[in-house]
Amino acid sequence: MEVAIIGGGAAGFFAAINVKINYPESDVVIFEKSKHVLSKVKVSGGGRCNITNACSDLKELSEAYPRGGNVLKRAFRIFSNKDAMQWFESHGVQLTTQDDNCVFPHSQNSQTIIDCFLEQTKNLKIKVELETGVKTIKKTVDRLQLTIVGGKVPTRSFDKVIVATGGSPLRDGLVWLEKLKHTIKDPVPSLFTFRLPDDSVTELMGIVIENTLVRIQGSKLNSAGALLITHWGMSGPAILKLSSLGARLLSEKDYIFKIQINWTNVRNNDDVFTTLKNIVADHPKKQLANIRPYFLPERLWIYLLQKSEVSADKKWGELGKTALNKLVNILTNDVYPVQGRTQFRDEFVTCGGVSLDSIDFNTMQSKECEHLYFAGEVMDIDGITGGYNFQAAWTTAFIAARLNN
Repeated sequence: MEVAIIGGGAAGFFAAINVKINYPESDVVIFEKSKHVLSKVKVSGGGRCNITNACSDLKELSEAYPRGGNVLKRAFRIFSNKDAMQWFESHGVQLTTQDDNCVFPHSQNSQTIIDCFLEQTKNLKIKVELETGVKTIKKTVDRLQLTIVGGKVPTRSFDKVIVATGGSPLRDGLVWLEKLKHTIKDPVPSLFTFRLPDDSVTELMGIVIENTLVRIQGSKLNSAGALLITHWGMSGPAILKLSSLGARLLSEKDYIFKIQINWTNVRNNDDVFTTLKNIVADHPKKQLANIRPYFLPERLWIYLLQKSEVSADKKWGELGKTALNKLVNILTNDVYPVQGRTQFRDEFVTCGGVSLDSIDFNTMQSKECEHLYFAGEVMDIDGITGGYNFQAAWTTAFIAARLNN
């Protein structure tokens, strides 16, 4: 049996290796249109490669995917995050799990994952052809014919083909699959940071607030977690998750919108008011600058006082109800205008791709083209930050590599 893997990224290599494990006598070739393989693995996780997330519940795991969570929940029963961790460890990769459940190679170096894949590829005699792309796929009687760009032979036929090309930033990059009657969901960016040009809050760059709640104004979309203030705006897990949840909505808004930040992550304003009243009762002679509610960073607290037009030199016991209400409002409903997005590091995740309605998720086989399979981000699947996108790649590639058996 001859099997082609289109795409030399994480999903492509994982699929190729598992095809060869499942079918030792098969001939497997990976086509990669660029000069390098596994380039996204190299830069992921700041060069450390967050390969998965160690959360223990499959329902919780599936909820990390704004697109594809429902179908992945079933797929995770076949190959879960625990299975992925076991797979890597059984192939010589020591892993470490952080307090936030993010899983990295113990080496803290993405090259460890790359070396694992390349070693397996060599040992299993999987061919890798660089600078070789696929322009079209054509169904023949019992095989699939590929039109090759950059290869030595213009057309080649295979028994099975797995498409693992990754996310395409433009719809044009998916037209060749649309011609096979697959439904395409227009791709838009996901996992990006928010730009706040000329906003004074950027003077606080470098500050991390560990427990915030961020909402897109005028919507029900919100995200809790740590927030990082940068020289261009805002980043951190809370922002990245919100960008993923709101990927399509924010694209429609052309990335011009407002966010509401609750710096306390306490949803009941009356509780925040009570907390401030308790500070008044306990520290009436202390200056506002010296007692920071919710352990807010000092520079942020001073900034919020200035924004509320409440003097930092004022004593807590001198605050009237009006001033207290101002502070409650700034702590729970601080509004910032976002004007654009910034790509998160060197990573690129897309919302969109081949519609899940075009794929049988029990096998990852196309419903439109027999013997054609999909794996990874080429499909309309994407997760929040935290190792989830790689896990979707491992799961879908593992299932596709069974080749319907």
